[in-house]
Amino acid sequence: MEITNINSDIAISCDTISKKYGKIEALKNIKFDVKRGEIFGIIGPDGAGKTTLFRILTTLILAEAGSAAVDGFDVVKDYKEIRKRVGYMPGRFSLYQDLSVEENLNFFATVFNTTVAENYDLIKDIYVQIEPFKKRRAGKLSGGMKQKLALCCALIHKPSVLFLDEPTTGVDPVSRKEFWGMLKKLKAQGITILVSTPYMDEATLCDRIALIQNGQFLKIDTPKNIVSQYENKLWAVESDNMHKLLIDLRANEMTKNCFAFGDKHHISINNSQFIIHNLRFELEKLNHTNILISEIEPTVEDCFMQLSQR
Repeated sequence: MEITNINSDIAISCDTISKKYGKIEALKNIKFDVKRGEIFGIIGPDGAGKTTLFRILTTLILAEAGSAAVDGFDVVKDYKEIRKRVGYMPGRFSLYQDLSVEENLNFFATVFNTTVAENYDLIKDIYVQIEPFKKRRAGKLSGGMKQKLALCCALIHKPSVLFLDEPTTGVDPVSRKEFWGMLKKLKAQGITILVSTPYMDEATLCDRIALIQNGQFLKIDTPKNIVSQYENKLWAVESDNMHKLLIDLRANEMTKNCFAFGDKHHISINNSQFIIHNLRFELEKLNHTNILISEIEPTVEDCFMQLSQR
């Protein structure tokens, strides 16, 4: 089978991919490339189009417009070849819950005409953590253990490209940290990884990211570059009445945008000559008490909120 004429440095290529479900535009002219050996993150909330994009790239559904290639193969014409070469871990746990850990792994190895022993080195660091439970049914595993088993099954045929659709959703913070440590090791072995997540803090663990909202990419760049391009200074503000504070900050003529972030509100100011004391004075006039205002560094989430508001 002929490989399509795509730069060998590119593992995934999307050119103006669009997809509709009825009247809903799930994807709108998505265009991006993923370099070989890169961890590329698709970052956005539920319903943004991440899963639809993954299903198109893993040949499970067809786009209505545009073209895409994975590992040099067209997702429509060469779908059989792509399925041999990619690993896919969907958002929902999709392994056989009545089969044991060991049985699931052997089954997926057989599907791809290989054995666990043949590619054991690739999954060894992950599998040793669940090996003590190899006789346990998959449905009885904890969230973190299910995650590790699903990753082992996605890797057992030694894929060149790995698709991970929201792999850490609903997983505890310790397991999330361990999981990203595993991805770094897989990257070191030359595997290209496309991962989606609604967690903005995970964006900084990727080499490059695409911020997605309502089926459109807002920005593609390294996390560092995206943060460095944040417009205006950013301030964290809090008081005794946070609900009223949010309303009053948004009503202030100097406010460019203001969003609730945990126990603080993050606010960008239009006025470059902004003086904290002026804002404090205005808030005190509105009967706010125990006001705290401090300048802060923006995060990827701040950038996403600013871009999505445009």
